Amino acid sequence: MVVRWLPAFRSGRARRLRLRLWDVVRHPARLVVLGFAVAVLAGSALLLLPVATESGRSAPMVTAVFTATSAVCVTGLVVVDTGTYWSGFGEAVILGLIQIGGFGIMTLASLLGLLVARRLRMRMQLGAQAETKAIGIGEVRRVVLGVLRVSLIVEVLVAAVLTWRFADGYGEPWGRAAYLGVFHSVSAFNNAGFGLFSDSLMRFVADPFVCLPIDAAVIIGGLGFPVLFELRRELRTPRSWSLHTKITVGTTAGLLAAGWVAISVAEWSNPGTLGALGPGGKLLAGFTTAVMPRTAGFNSLDVAQFTDVTLLVHDVLMFIGGGSAGTAGGIKVTTFALLALVVLAEIRGNPSVHALGRRLPADVQRQALTVALLSMTTVTASTVALLAMTPFRLDQVLFEAVSAFATVGLTTGITAQLGTSGHVILIVLMFVGRLGPITAAAALALRERTRRYERPEERLIVG
Repeated sequence: MVVRWLPAFRSGRARRLRLRLWDVVRHPARLVVLGFAVAVLAGSALLLLPVATESGRSAPMVTAVFTATSAVCVTGLVVVDTGTYWSGFGEAVILGLIQIGGFGIMTLASLLGLLVARRLRMRMQLGAQAETKAIGIGEVRRVVLGVLRVSLIVEVLVAAVLTWRFADGYGEPWGRAAYLGVFHSVSAFNNAGFGLFSDSLMRFVADPFVCLPIDAAVIIGGLGFPVLFELRRELRTPRSWSLHTKITVGTTAGLLAAGWVAISVAEWSNPGTLGALGPGGKLLAGFTTAVMPRTAGFNSLDVAQFTDVTLLVHDVLMFIGGGSAGTAGGIKVTTFALLALVVLAEIRGNPSVHALGRRLPADVQRQALTVALLSMTTVTASTVALLAMTPFRLDQVLFEAVSAFATVGLTTGITAQLGTSGHVILIVLMFVGRLGPITAAAALALRERTRRYERPEERLIVG
């Protein structure tokens, strides 16, 4: 009896295992959310240890959870000063969480992109060459190794430049300079914005050898792994780029230029920001300030001194964010560009949406609209809640909510004063903002169904 029953038991267990694996394939977003939740819990536990603080006392629960969430979600919002509150061990934990969060987002978002893409036109042997919704072992290995290689190359190069500058230009011992260089390089490439200086980059506002390498790391990390991999192969032949790469690079460049001009003009004579700098310093500081809403939380100018125009420009840039499958947050530049193309096609009266010689499917347009509206609803609800709980102005609260949701990390200086309830809202915003657009887009694509019939058509009055 035992001999006869054992194969049946094994067969039943194998069947259940296959069903569980199939469920994960059908709902990969669940695995992504679970993985990041575990990382946040593990990081919070480590930051709660007395050895993690300079004082040798355990950090408050909300402080540890807020910091761990901000690090894993590569946001950069903090309720305590990173360089003075946390010990070397605590800083190492934060750095590790930033690396895990950035690497995980790039890898998982790329794999989800492969999973939902029915035809991913990339000349880089990244997989998904045929009409398929499955990811093979070979594709997983290529993505993981590719993301790891890109991350290490960029982080090492930027860290080397920063180490040299901190040692040669500011008299830091080489060991300390290397530590500062590595920390800020990892934080910049992963668009985290955590810094070890209490004023972020304000002391380096006119130093191109510090600001420009960090700017470059932020931009590269925000483009997304698929775009970086394709650019490495086809940099000199833009005509062969995929539509995704063309739109990501073009929209990114356009937003950077527009943000640079708008911020520089708005702040040019402001004595609290650009007014005290020379022409060269103003241009450099304006460019750095335009880069950071891509979603890195470094600031070389005092955000609290920004004009209302600059705050609104930041809100828009932060909400849009960076490229898909990158370390930047927001609704992504491809979503923004797609919605703009839909509006343009509707204004022109075109029956379909075209971009650079390609027709964009209707389901992708619906997905972009859904992600954008869900994101707007989340930010609006959170802003209303924060306004009801705190005494701060609408512009400050809106800036904080968008910064948290878009995982930017910039603040007007009110983060630490929001209270426990406000901090909990920001924790949820950071987590949802980091994973929400990615998982929502993947879930929408994977839930695509074929309808065998249509209802009678009737138009609504619009406008």
